[in-house]
Amino acid sequence: MVKSVLGVNHQGLTDWLIQRVSAVVMVFYSIGLLAYLVMNSPMDYTNWHLLFSHGWMKLATILFFLCLLFHAWIGMWTIFTDYIKPFLLRFVLQVLVFLSLVGFFFASLLILWGV
Repeated sequence: MVKSVLGVNHQGLTDWLIQRVSAVVMVFYSIGLLAYLVMNSPMDYTNWHLLFSHGWMKLATILFFLCLLFHAWIGMWTIFTDYIKPFLLRFVLQVLVFLSLVGFFFASLLILWGV
C-alpha cells in the first residue's frame, strides 16, 4: 500500500487527485501564456515586463509554480518509494528533492516580485 505524501490520514486517491488538478491548472496557464505570446509577437522586454507587472499574472504564475512543485514532489516521492528500497538513501534523496523544490519556489517569488 502506498502511503500519502501530504499527510498521515490521506490515501493514494488524494495524491492522484492533486496531481490531476495541478496538471489541469498547468495546462490552462501554459495555453494562456502561449496565446498571449502568439497574439503579441514579436515579444520584446517591454511587453514581457508589462505582462508580469500585473498582480493577477503574478498570482497566476505563483499558482502555476505551486502546482508544478506539488506535482513534482508527488511524482518524485512515488518514484523513490517504488524503486529505492534502502531507507537512508531514499530519505536523503527525498530531503534533497524537497529542499530543491522549496528553493525553486522562493527563487520564483524573488524573480516575480523583482519585476
